[in-house]
Amino acid sequence: MVRISLKRKILLSILLLLLTAVTVTAQSQNTIQLSLKEAEKLFVQNNYQLLVQQYQTDQARAEVITARLFDNPEISYENLLYNPETRRFLGTSWATGQYQASVSQLIRLAGKRNKNIQLAASGVKMAEYQYFDLMRSLRFNLSSTFYKTYYNQQSAKVYEQQINSLKLLLSANEQQLKLGNVALKDIIRIRSLLYTLQGEYSTLMNEIEDSQTELKILISLPANSDLLLLVSPEEEQNYQPDKQVYTNLLDSARNNRADLQLAKSGITYAENNLRLQKANAVPDVELSLSYDMKGSYPENYTGIGIKMPLPLFNRNQGELKKARIALEAGKTQLKQQDAQLENEVYNSYTSALRTENLYQGFDKNFNADFDKLIAEVIKNFKNRNISLIEFLDFYDSYKASTLQMNNLRYERMNAKEEINFVTGSNIFK
Repeated sequence: MVRISLKRKILLSILLLLLTAVTVTAQSQNTIQLSLKEAEKLFVQNNYQLLVQQYQTDQARAEVITARLFDNPEISYENLLYNPETRRFLGTSWATGQYQASVSQLIRLAGKRNKNIQLAASGVKMAEYQYFDLMRSLRFNLSSTFYKTYYNQQSAKVYEQQINSLKLLLSANEQQLKLGNVALKDIIRIRSLLYTLQGEYSTLMNEIEDSQTELKILISLPANSDLLLLVSPEEEQNYQPDKQVYTNLLDSARNNRADLQLAKSGITYAENNLRLQKANAVPDVELSLSYDMKGSYPENYTGIGIKMPLPLFNRNQGELKKARIALEAGKTQLKQQDAQLENEVYNSYTSALRTENLYQGFDKNFNADFDKLIAEVIKNFKNRNISLIEFLDFYDSYKASTLQMNNLRYERMNAKEEINFVTGSNIFK
């Protein structure tokens, strides 16, 4: 019986180990390590908003195909339905029947077809610039959310470290309380700090979950995946905004911003539409060829005809006015877009320099020195070399300084991405 019980224990232990291994494997499979470059690659391939906008671009290209097509010829046929003299239906014989047929073709004048093609082609350009502007906006949202999530994850590690060390400290002091070596008020203060940290940690983790959700939507990853974001030290070191000249950034924005190019293509579209509306004021001609067996003079009549409206009342005045107004509105929109672009570039550049000056003013060994200092503080508190109040002050200062540094690092990298956004290019890679 003892041997059987021992075997069962061994089997149960093996099963528990296997279940633990499977659980750890499943968790590791759901954890995805991701750099910003990898995220951008997935974004371009899988983002649903970009795919929808691409379909709209394809629709605009289909409009060019439609504009290239000629009008179809029209054919008509009329037959005698009922002859009351012979009491027959649909007679077609020479003696008792009658029918007539015609074919016609609309001829568009004033180059309407070519002007329609040009208008559709400018519509394609607008759709393409809308696609690139959407990509620019979503890519900035991706990179900004990526860095925000990454530095929040670094801050979460600080909370985890502090919470774990406080739990150990609280447990040790609770043992000392039983021996009468510490006061109950000290235990309450430590426990209060622990609860505060746990509450702040929970709030931060909720924020991380929200930003991870946004990232997963942008790059189309499974909802149950956990993102472990990676930022190399080179990314932070290679970013030097003070090496860039404002005028160069402004020139880059005017050459590469898709929204500015969209405003310019809007003027081209309005100009092409105005030309088309002027052409539409010119009447089109319809040519026809007809045959009538017995209903006209002479019998077996064949005729050629021409038809066109007289532009007495409708000379397309309304559409011409709308086209002229649209052109003026487009020119005004371009001026507004250029002014907005210039202000955005200037604001982003000055903000980036301000953040960089603040960052460079911090000691690069700040975090490492503070980590050593807090370790010494914990050690001295355990040895009763410092008071609880001093210990709590150091702890709060350590947390606040580390979080402030992570936030500054985020603002610095976000400023980099904002310059890329407002210039419409990868100035800083």
